[in-house]
Amino acid sequence: MSENAMTIDCVMEKASGPHFSGLRFDGILSSPPPSSSPGPSTNLAADPHAAKQPFVIGVSGGTASGKTTVCDMIIQQLHDHRVVLVNQDSFYRGLTPEESERVHEYNFDHPDAFDTEQLLDCIQKLKNGQSVQVPIYDFKTHRRKSDSFRQVNASDVIILEGILVFHDQHVRNLMNMKIFVDTDADVRLARRIRRDTVERGRDINSVLEMYAKFVKPAFDDFVHPSKKYADVIIPQGGENHVAIDLIVQHIRTKLGQHDLCKIYPNVYVIQSTFQIRGMHTLIRDREISKHDFVFYSDRLIRLVVEHGLGHLPFTEKQIITPTGSVYTGVDFCKKLCAVSIVRSGESMENALRACCKGIKIGKILIHRVGDNGKQLIYEKLPKDISERHVLLLDPVLATGNSANQAIELLIQKGVPEAHIIFLNLISAPEGIHCVSKRFPSLKIVTSEIDVALNEEFRVIPGMGEFGDRYFGTDD
Repeated sequence: MSENAMTIDCVMEKASGPHFSGLRFDGILSSPPPSSSPGPSTNLAADPHAAKQPFVIGVSGGTASGKTTVCDMIIQQLHDHRVVLVNQDSFYRGLTPEESERVHEYNFDHPDAFDTEQLLDCIQKLKNGQSVQVPIYDFKTHRRKSDSFRQVNASDVIILEGILVFHDQHVRNLMNMKIFVDTDADVRLARRIRRDTVERGRDINSVLEMYAKFVKPAFDDFVHPSKKYADVIIPQGGENHVAIDLIVQHIRTKLGQHDLCKIYPNVYVIQSTFQIRGMHTLIRDREISKHDFVFYSDRLIRLVVEHGLGHLPFTEKQIITPTGSVYTGVDFCKKLCAVSIVRSGESMENALRACCKGIKIGKILIHRVGDNGKQLIYEKLPKDISERHVLLLDPVLATGNSANQAIELLIQKGVPEAHIIFLNLISAPEGIHCVSKRFPSLKIVTSEIDVALNEEFRVIPGMGEFGDRYFGTDD
């Protein structure tokens, strides 16, 4: 929003992510790059204690497009989470005496009208968990108030709103999600005329003159081109309840994941994108065909497997490239195997084989009735499994009882707890608590953390009996 538009812009803070598995929704932890200097091999591993940061949402769009309404609706629906609102209008530069004398010639819709450096500093401090003092801009004097400011505390979600918040690359880079509110130009102009004549006491001619001279050219030159950076485009602004509900659901999921990742540093949720969210939407849909369910499940499993492999130890390795140059890289973990919990876990084997050529895969079958998964029926494991890192495969972590049974067996076979990485597509919070408390050195890698378990110990919203749906044995 701009002073020329004479509307109130709001900016909200993002929560770190959580992913809404929504949304980024969180920092991705991966193995640091090896040193490029030659020398003895070093063991490289991911830092499980890397800091998680708030989830930052940018909301942009033309004047009177409905940005404020969208922000307000998101804040209202996230009432049970800590959300802060930061308005780009707060960072208008104060006018000099000379500029004040010719205020009607000043373009408040141009990027130079804002103190972007101070805006950057403010958002960066909030992301680092620091409180900030946001200036208060007086639209009558066209200067900041010298004796007052707005105290904004660190939060889970930061929403930054304004017409030009996508214009500067450095500001965009601080955002985990970018929303562009796209409303027809005629509608925006009608809203502006109504607002400025009713609320500001201006005549229609002056409103139209300012719109033609400053507002529309600035929209064409700066605001509309920034639309290409948006992750989500909302037509019709605050009237588009479907889009806003989807965004809020995404944010809620990410916030829930973020809280668990802060509690358990051994839990990793892969970075959520709307591609990943879209695939989850498909495989959770009860109307999807078996072919599509398998196809999109395989895609998601492949992403989880790749992320899990990133948590294995690597050693530095130098090779000679075809140009005769020396390249310092890393060598994959040699002692690796997988164990699938029959039978749903077998659905993850094809994606694993596509990533790890010739990998050995063991089997564990556990009888599960309700939440009492404690009867071991069958196990077939590599004889040297105690010398290997183990990828434990099961697409759904529900109560955690079956997983604990499998992990306990691996430990009895001599596998160090820290050498086990549990890979799954979705996890219930109860399952994460159950497994992480008992095995704090084991790593859990998942693509989404769901809301809870119901009274039948099913993950909610979940995706039903994964094995039956994947192998086509459901009714």
